[in-house]
Amino acid sequence: MSNDTVTEPAPAPAPEAPAKKQRGGLPSWAVQGLVSLSAIVLALVVGAILIIVGDDQVKTAMGYFGAAPMDTISAAATAVGEAYKALAVGALGGLDPIAESLTQATPLICGGLAVSLAFRTGLFNIGAQGQLIVGAILAGYVGFAWHLPPVLHLVLAVIAGLIGGAIWGGIVGVLKARTGAHEVIVTIMLNYVAIYLLQWLLTTTAFKRPGREDPISPVVDANAQFPQFGDTRLHLGFILALLAAVFVWWLLNRSTVGFELRAVGANADASRTAGMSVGRAYTIAMVVAGALAGLAGAQQVLGTDLPLTDGVAASVGFDAITVALLGRGTPLGTVLAGLLFGALNAGGLQMQLQTQTPLTLTTVLQAVIVLFVAAPALVRSVVRFLPKERGVGAVLAKGWNG
Repeated sequence: MSNDTVTEPAPAPAPEAPAKKQRGGLPSWAVQGLVSLSAIVLALVVGAILIIVGDDQVKTAMGYFGAAPMDTISAAATAVGEAYKALAVGALGGLDPIAESLTQATPLICGGLAVSLAFRTGLFNIGAQGQLIVGAILAGYVGFAWHLPPVLHLVLAVIAGLIGGAIWGGIVGVLKARTGAHEVIVTIMLNYVAIYLLQWLLTTTAFKRPGREDPISPVVDANAQFPQFGDTRLHLGFILALLAAVFVWWLLNRSTVGFELRAVGANADASRTAGMSVGRAYTIAMVVAGALAGLAGAQQVLGTDLPLTDGVAASVGFDAITVALLGRGTPLGTVLAGLLFGALNAGGLQMQLQTQTPLTLTTVLQAVIVLFVAAPALVRSVVRFLPKERGVGAVLAKGWNG
């Protein structure tokens, strides 16, 4: 009887709760959201400084700053106001701009999810670009080389894109699991393989458009194209991107496999001791991540670009890394970050047309946002009221579970 009563008490969940809250009673996700929001604001401030420095009217007014300082201040305010107004109008100023922002965000969301899922498993998937390209290759080939009925043709083309990306990501997972090869090196090398594979394929008769010598494929059959919404470029692929985010959330938070992925990402050694197969988790994570990036490639070639070219991926795969970082490795955060970057991409062109502000400013804004997100201590040193958090470095080290 005494032995039955003297048992080790079950660990109480109460002590775990304070770890999820920061100073002021805010939960960890709220603090991270405030840091990300502050990073965006600070990036806009940096962008404003660059606009002021590059504006000709401001430079002219600076020539007589001592005599009329308000002229310089007024010119600076006008330059920044007009540039950011054009950026906002180009991204959100009506149905067409909003549709274009969503179109730009579509592959970024899927690519960001591919990077985020790997992060949560403790892997750095730098190969979303290559996985996207291979997905686009297979999806595009099925799209223009096969001739099938509606719906079936689109479904098979999308599946081909998923398979292409999954295979390319799976190579990384298997090498990591079997040989311990570092996924960063492998994914970077596979990016180059995919890029040059696409360039070579576009010179072959199977992929080159008849009558053309430039590297471009035939246009994807109408039956294999994503249906578009109205007269805009926005297509059904955007809905698939949102469904992909829901799937990743369910996988990570509601499935046994997702629990293992998060456990391995938090502590691979402890997971191995608990009987989990770390190699299996790495392989599954990279296969699914590759499939998500392959979906982004299918969205590009079946909905946005239609013919397959060597620029079909643009910089989406690399931008996906910044989207995942800004989104803190969570499905919802990745969707919001993808929407933000899509709006910046869409609005940047309008800003350039109206104010002659270089389009590269939007790239600078994206880079500065990521810089601030990756350095939360720097953000808190500027924005004093922000409560402390454990930092992105710790989150990355623990597979985004911090």
